[in-house]
Parts: sequence; structure tokens; C-alpha cells
Amino acid sequence: MNQTAVQSSTKHPKGLWVLFGTEMWERFNFYGMRALLTLFLVNSLLMKEADASLIYGGFLGLCYLTPLLGGFIADRFFGNRNCILLGGSMMAIGQMLLFTSATIFPSNLSLATTLMWLALGIIIFGNGFFKPNISSMVGSLYPKQEKSKLDTAFTIFYMGINVGAFLGQFICPILGDVKDSGGIRDIHAFKWGFLAAGGAMLIGTLVFYFLKNKYVVTPDGKAIGGLPSGNEASDFEEGESQKANFTSTSLIGAVVAFLVLFFTFKYFTDGDNVVKTIIYPVIYASGITLAGLILSDKTLTKIETQRIWVIYIVSFFVIFFWAAFEQAGSSLTFIADYQTDRNFFGWNMPPSMVQIFNGLFVVIFAIPFSILWDKLRAGGKEPTSPFKQAVGLLLIAVSYFIIAHNVKDLGNNGLLAIYWLILLYLIQTFGELCLSPIGLSLVGKLAPKRFASLAYGVFFISNAAGYALSGTLGSILPATGDKFNKAKELGIDLQGVLDKKIVPTAEQLTLLDKKQISTTNTVFAGFEIHNLFEFFMVFVVLTGLAAVILFALTPRLKRMMHGVR
Repeated sequence: MNQTAVQSSTKHPKGLWVLFGTEMWERFNFYGMRALLTLFLVNSLLMKEADASLIYGGFLGLCYLTPLLGGFIADRFFGNRNCILLGGSMMAIGQMLLFTSATIFPSNLSLATTLMWLALGIIIFGNGFFKPNISSMVGSLYPKQEKSKLDTAFTIFYMGINVGAFLGQFICPILGDVKDSGGIRDIHAFKWGFLAAGGAMLIGTLVFYFLKNKYVVTPDGKAIGGLPSGNEASDFEEGESQKANFTSTSLIGAVVAFLVLFFTFKYFTDGDNVVKTIIYPVIYASGITLAGLILSDKTLTKIETQRIWVIYIVSFFVIFFWAAFEQAGSSLTFIADYQTDRNFFGWNMPPSMVQIFNGLFVVIFAIPFSILWDKLRAGGKEPTSPFKQAVGLLLIAVSYFIIAHNVKDLGNNGLLAIYWLILLYLIQTFGELCLSPIGLSLVGKLAPKRFASLAYGVFFISNAAGYALSGTLGSILPATGDKFNKAKELGIDLQGVLDKKIVPTAEQLTLLDKKQISTTNTVFAGFEIHNLFEFFMVFVVLTGLAAVILFALTPRLKRMMHGVR
């Protein structure tokens, strides 16, 4: 029996489950830390919520920008395997530094803050080495004749991501987000959540190290993700160039374009927050620059060029999905903390844990979705990847529309029932399963092999831009119920101040500033955000419009994909 027949008779290679486990522990590390990060910044390091949201968005954005660097280094020098091991080790070190920061902040706040910045930086670069390379290895497990299985394979792989997310969002808050019977948070407990996250990352790195040589191989036993010098002509599609060819002119042009775009974005950015004025423009400029650089490659054929354009167009719309979806770790966490009745069958759930339902729902529904795609494909009715992603955008718009109308009449002191947030996460999970694993699969199916990891880096830049936008949008969260209660304790009518019916005294302004309470409404695109209803409607409009436009573009994108679905 030939090797092709053997491969065709096998549902999925064992290497998929090794990568599944590796990614699971890495996501435990990432999502566990993410669940605690903004609460740690606000409660232990004494930052304002708006600044914490911007840092959160910048951190996530850079985590999905650095895969560009990691993908480039893997494709040209180190190979996928070595970069995964390097990235995993760096992220474990970063979590240990967060543990140290959360340990020493009572005695040395300045040093703790410095260690926090250092930790986030190391995690950012570690993630950059890890993320694009493990994703590209999933696609490399399948020979050319089995590429149709990638939607299902990436959905299974995505379940691993969310098993890890579920475990991290459950265990880390249990350990790190602790309140006593009176509702007073133990600000010293965050360190145990960060320690658990670091331990998980160490486990994931070791799993990959010991199992990679046995299972992460091609059907004929060749190691996947080795040094680029080990690539063979048979690894590439017929007629496909084996190496990119960027001219010195295109490289110089890319540098110039980056600088022009960076300063343009910086010019139109308000405020003095370094994350907002420096990091966000870097993310946006990098994405556009890289897109142009890849298209300048002289070896690209007409079909390859059109397929790459599909990746770019879809990636643009992905920005709006993640901008809305990633409110989970910032604004939705603050709402869960301050204006939600978190009684869940008699248990007062920690606010950082509410987002756990997303990971839980992905674990429950990932396999049914993969079965659905398989059945539709077998019947010749499977929709194209861009159509699936448009559905994902529409679903997230629906989720925010529902939550917007349920907060409309809450007032300043009303509490949102937790089941509405659970419903939001359920609908968003369906949207996520239509968009995120499908996007990963799309890159694997459309990208030329010589751009394999780099193309994933491009796709992750769109995620980065979405996360950066999520930070900006999270920072416009209006005052929640706790702010009105704190102001009332000070003898101040905060609603009157926000409505400009009352002019606070200098003493009152000082008191409000100490409590980190803003005296003005937030603003987005020139519009004041007065309440939670208006805040959530911003996401309805952004994702709803994106869904409609992507639906309209789907027929054209189908033609540009040249037979790939």
C-alpha cells in the first residue's frame, strides 16, 4: 500500500494531538494571566481603569504583532520547532516575573511596576516565537491531497486552545482573584494565579520537547518544522517558488512606508498614553507595511497574488471581530466586577472568571462545528471561508445588541443578571468558531509555502490591530455603578457632574481623582458615551457593518481563491 493511501485512510495524524496539547498548556498560561491582568493593574499597581484597558489592548496587540518577527526568523533561520521551544521558555520566564511583581508590590511599588513591564515584554516576544510556528505546523501535517481537511483540523486544534483557556480562566482566578465574605478583594493573591500560569507554560514546552520527534512528522516520517535548510522540492506545490525574492528597493520602500504610516497614525492619535500614541501606531503601520512588502515579491504568480489578497481582505474584517470580542478581558470584566449580579446557582463567581464560559462553550461546540463542516463538505454544500467569517461577525453584532437592550434600563445602581453575560459569551463563541479557526485554516490553504509562517504572522497582525482597537474601545467604558456609589459616599452627585448640571469644587475634583472617577463622559468618534447602552451599541454598529460588507464581497473573494474553499 502506498503512503498516499495510508494517509487518506487516517482521519487525523497523531501529531495534531501533540500540537493540540502543546497549545492547550500555552493557552492556559496566556488566558489565565489575561483574566487577572487588568484587575492586578488597577487593584495592586494602582492604575486607572482606562489606562489598564489601554495597556491590556497594547499587550494583546503586540502579542499578535511579534509573530511577524517569529515567523520570519523561523522561515529563514531557526525553523518552527526551535522557535516554539524558545517562545515557550520565554513565556514561562515572563510569568515568573509577574509572580515576583505581584509579590513585592506592597513594599516596592516602583520596582513591581518595572517588573510588570519587563514581564509583559518577555511574554510578548515569547508569544511571537511560539504562535505563528505552531499554527503553521498544523497545516504542514497534511499532504497536498488532504488540505481539504484543514478546516476540521484547525477546529479541533482550536478546541485545544479553548480547553487551555477554560482551565486557565478557571484555575488562575480561583487562586488569584480572591474576595472575603464581605466582598473585599485580597490584592496579594494575584501572584498565585501568575504562578499557575507559568507552571502551565513549562508543562506545554516540555510536552512538545519530548514528543515532537516521534509524532510531529510527515506520513513518511520526516520531521516537520525543522531548519529551513532541510526543506525539499517535494515540499512545495508544483511550479511554486521555494524562496521569496525581495529587491533592495522593495525593502527600502517598506522601511520608508512604515515610518510614514507610523507618524501619520501618531498624528491622528489623541492623548499622552504611550501605549495609545506609540504602540498602537506601530501595530497599524506594521500590518500595512508587511502586506505591501509580501506583494512586492517578484516570484509571486497571478494566482498566488490573488489568494494573498483574499487573506488581506479577510484579515481586515477580522480586526472588527477581535475589537469587539476582546472586551472580555477589559470592559466586560469591569462590568462583571462592578455592575453584575454574579450569583451563579448560589455561588458568587469571581468577576475575572465570568469569561470562562467562552472557553467552556468552545470545548463543547468545537467538535459539533467540525462535524458540521465535514457533513456540508461531503454534501457539496460547505460555504466558503469568507462567508463563514461574515457569519461570525454578524453573530457578535447580535450578541452585543442583546446585551445593549438588557442594560438600557439598569440606571446607575442596577445589576445585570449574570445569565445575560453567559448568553453573550455563547453567541460570541458560535461567532468565534465561524471565524477564528476558519481564518487559520484559510491562511494554511491559500499561503505559498515560502511564506507559511510569515503569512500567519500577517494574519495575526490583523488580530493585533483588533486587540489594539479593543483597548481603545475598552477605554471609553462609561462610569459603572461603583463609581456613582463611591461619589455618593463623598457627598457628590456624579450624574449631575457628568451631565454638567453641577460644577464640582476643587476639593471635590481632588477627591474624585483619588478614587479614579472621571468627571466627564467618554467620547468615541466625536460622540459622547453616556451609558452602557450607548457603549455596547458602538460594537453593534462596527461589527454589523463589517458583516454586511464581507457578505457582499464573498462572491468576488470566492473567484480570487481559485478553487480553494
